[in-house]
Amino acid sequence: MDRKLKIYTDGACSGNPGAGGWAAILIYGDARKEISSFVPETTNNRMELTAVIKGLQAVTAAKVNIEIYSDSAYVINAINSGWLAGWNRNGWLTADKKDVKNADLWRELLELNQKYSPTYIKVKGHSDNPNNNRADELAVSEIKRNKRN
Repeated sequence: MDRKLKIYTDGACSGNPGAGGWAAILIYGDARKEISSFVPETTNNRMELTAVIKGLQAVTAAKVNIEIYSDSAYVINAINSGWLAGWNRNGWLTADKKDVKNADLWRELLELNQKYSPTYIKVKGHSDNPNNNRADELAVSEIKRNKRN
């Protein structure tokens, strides 16, 4: 049996910086779990990263193949192009010796990647991927709901 867990993630930010929301949808066979939350002051990149981190933190199976779907080039390129590994090797400095932005979240994601070895897949945002669209709806709804309060 192929034990594949698919995690669809998205982050949103009103103002960038401003109020933010993140969402992750975990799908394993017929089981589906949606998680999301609000952050009062943040950036879009932090919300994209948080969505992936929270999705991985929600994993309960010890041995499962994980695919993470994101429309964030920021996240996908950092993982699939080896930037994250390079930042870690370089003491959290970029190639031009500047501090890596959001290093706290990247460190957390690196640890989760080492634990689960997920595969990262880029999806086109706001297009024909219903799970990515749903993650976007959840993230945006967190901002709308919390800004009213």
